[in-house]
Amino acid sequence: MGYALFNIFIFPGFLFLGVISLVAEYFDRKLYARLQNRVGPPWFQPLADFIKLLGKEDVVPEEADKKMFNLSPVFALTAVMTAFFYIPLWGAQAIFSFNGDLIVVLYLLTIPTLTFFLGGWYSRSLFSTIGAVRSITQLFAYEIPLFVSILAPAMLANTWSLSEMAAYYNSHPWFWLANLIGFGVALISLLGKLERVPFDIPEAETEIVAGSFTEYSGRLLAYFRMAIDMEAIVGASLLAAVFLPFGLGLSPVLGFILYLIKIFAIIALLALFRTVFARLRIDQMVEFCWKYIAPIAFFQVLLDLVLKAFVIR
Repeated sequence: MGYALFNIFIFPGFLFLGVISLVAEYFDRKLYARLQNRVGPPWFQPLADFIKLLGKEDVVPEEADKKMFNLSPVFALTAVMTAFFYIPLWGAQAIFSFNGDLIVVLYLLTIPTLTFFLGGWYSRSLFSTIGAVRSITQLFAYEIPLFVSILAPAMLANTWSLSEMAAYYNSHPWFWLANLIGFGVALISLLGKLERVPFDIPEAETEIVAGSFTEYSGRLLAYFRMAIDMEAIVGASLLAAVFLPFGLGLSPVLGFILYLIKIFAIIALLALFRTVFARLRIDQMVEFCWKYIAPIAFFQVLLDLVLKAFVIR
């Protein structure tokens, strides 16, 4: 019981996820700045921002639904933390696993976007409402390509368990190459889920201030920001477990180092995309997802079905 609580709250649970998410935010911001020929923030900036927000007053708009306004950040943070427990990190076994946990992880990672919508909608602010509508519109654009691109490798591995998928591809090291198309789709979809350039339409500061988060301040805004940082780590960990499940048979120390290399490589790719692309309009984002990356994701499914039928015996 004590060991399970240590895993949940300390390592590799809440404390580890919180620390690594702050480190990843610094890495992302620093790399993004250097790619733009800027200096970037000091190493302690993400932690300083978080502490500063915790010390500020929580201001709730008079016309807002106070219960939904206050609970939305908490649900976002809780959903992301829970999803992390079902993802294998530096080994083939997650903290908790069962046949079907892949569906649970995808479901849990949908909840933060829904809380962005609810928090913005019940703020009763014009900017927040527009940002909330954009968030939920984007959800319907990127979610299908993301789901399909991740479920395709599961079909090839013949399991809905992330731990069993990681073990399967670790024992069949060449099969992960067949899913590289899906990895590209999942990476682009993750940009939409994290609402980063070119898909930062829901919180476009030049148009709608901060979108769904316009009326948030203090610790509630800190929780939302921490949930987004954690979601980046959980999303990167999910992509690493599904599409890059190699090196899982190494010692725990080497496996942990390799895990960090994988997730920071994914964060670096996201920072690179932020640098080279400009923001799209919401209609352009929806058209791009449904016209281009959704068909590519379904092609990945077809490819895995062919491999499963004619190559894998």
